[in-house]
Amino acid sequence: MLGRDYPAGSPTVSRLGEREREVLEALWAHGSATVQQVADRLTAPLAYTTVMTILDRLFKKRLVLREKQHRAFVYSAAVTASTLEHGRTTDLVRQFFSGSVASQDVLLSCFVDAVQNYDGALLAHLEEKIRSAKEQALKSATAKEDR
Repeated sequence: MLGRDYPAGSPTVSRLGEREREVLEALWAHGSATVQQVADRLTAPLAYTTVMTILDRLFKKRLVLREKQHRAFVYSAAVTASTLEHGRTTDLVRQFFSGSVASQDVLLSCFVDAVQNYDGALLAHLEEKIRSAKEQALKSATAKEDR
C-alpha cells in the first residue's frame, strides 16, 4: 500500500445516477476493487474508461476512497448504503420544506396523499415509524429530565 487518497470534506449525496449507484453497489458487495474488477461485476457491460470516469466522479463526490497499488487505483466505498440513504433522505426533506410558499401542513398533507397513492401499505409502515420515533423522542426527553 503506497497511500490512500481521502477526498476532503463530507460525502455529496444529493444526486446519484443509475450507473453511479450500480458501481457503488458492486463495491458494497465485493469490497475494494480495481476499475477492471468493477467493470467485470456490472450487470451491463461498460467500457473501461466509462467505469474509470464513474469511479472518479464518485471519488470527487467523496463516496469512494482510492488507494494506489502499483500502477492502478483500488477503490472502496467511503460510505455504507445506510449512510448514503440517510444523507439522501436528509437532502430530500431539506429540499421539500425549504423554499416552498405552502405551509408545512399543506406539504405534509400532499406528501401523505402521494404516499397513499403510491403504496397504501407504505403509508401504514410510515405511520408505525412515526409512532416509534415519537416514543423514542419521549423516552430521550424523559431521560434528560431525570439527569
